[in-house]
Amino acid sequence: MIQAVVFDFGQTLVDSSDGFRVAEKKLQHRIFSDLGLESWEDFLSAYRRIRKVFHEKSDFSRKDLAAAVYGRYGRPPEGGRLESWETEYWEELTASTREFPEARRVLRSLSGTHRLALITNTQGQKVSGGHRILQFPELMRFFEIVIVAGEAGIPEKPDPAPFRLCLERLGIPAPDVVYVGDDWRIDVCGARGAGMHPVWLQHRSVKRHWPRPDGIEIPVAVIETLDALLDIGSLVS
Repeated sequence: MIQAVVFDFGQTLVDSSDGFRVAEKKLQHRIFSDLGLESWEDFLSAYRRIRKVFHEKSDFSRKDLAAAVYGRYGRPPEGGRLESWETEYWEELTASTREFPEARRVLRSLSGTHRLALITNTQGQKVSGGHRILQFPELMRFFEIVIVAGEAGIPEKPDPAPFRLCLERLGIPAPDVVYVGDDWRIDVCGARGAGMHPVWLQHRSVKRHWPRPDGIEIPVAVIETLDALLDIGSLVS
């Protein structure tokens, strides 16, 4: 019997996709202009390759990513510039983040029947005020447990440690817990590795690719809206 539902935050309860696109484009153009390169296509290809390596390590620091791009071209960045750009990056993303329309209503309904918790990664954010979850107190009030993986010595997802810590604090065995997230590797594989039931949210309002590595078969329910969680029994076999 499912006793608890644990959520990811970004792209699960809130939509930051527009902010990501704007912030990424701004960062790319700043680096390209500062390096004085001629071929935008070649630069963008190199940037995306380096970004993929960082994302595969769950490293979302834009300062470190930019430093690696500068290193690719043998150019040291000006001191302090990358820190400033990273701060602006996360501020842009935070300002553009909006709740999914159904999020508050679904959490309110689930909170009457299940215990609720949240596990989110830091994503390298260093803006004043901390993680952007703090900007959404009307969502946070539904959660008895909030774990920011990447802080206080807690490894970031998909490491099993934050999932196991959440289970320990809930005092509920993993087979009785559903985990909802948007990322295949970080959320689905991470939750399954900790013994939880993963639910993969591919929100219908978000325009993105939903990559699933070939040759990896993990039984997982796929939903396109949080409303599907109101019939949670049908999602867990």
